[in-house]
Amino acid sequence: MTQNPINYEIPNEVRDFAEKSVDQAKKAFDGFLGAANKAVAAAETQSTTMQSTTKEMAQKTIGFAEANVTAAFDLAHKLVRSKDIQEVLQHQSEFLKTQLATVQSQIQEIGTHVQSTVQKAATEAQTTMQKVAADTQATVQKATEAATKRK
Repeated sequence: MTQNPINYEIPNEVRDFAEKSVDQAKKAFDGFLGAANKAVAAAETQSTTMQSTTKEMAQKTIGFAEANVTAAFDLAHKLVRSKDIQEVLQHQSEFLKTQLATVQSQIQEIGTHVQSTVQKAATEAQTTMQKVAADTQATVQKATEAATKRK
């Protein structure tokens, strides 16, 4: 007893519909992938900006440290050359006043720099997220329109 296999034929309309569905799904996926790549590129740009800012801050901090150490050595030279305790106390007092003003100025400059950096990073992040959201929304809308046309 031999059995004949049942021959199921898929109608051409169903094949066409399935092929269009696959093409539209691929287009939608490509759109999402493009939006993801844009988000990664934007994150890289922000990372580069942060690296640059961090380098700038490190250089500024090293400059401050250098200036403070130089002032301390200048004080040491003055103290070594002092003739009496009165002169030692005078040099020490001048150094403390000067250093207090210098450190306050340095702290203010660092604070301003940090605030500016954070504000800039937040603005860039917001802009990037808005762009990615808009790109994603456009991709979804195109996929929806394509699916609606298909029906």
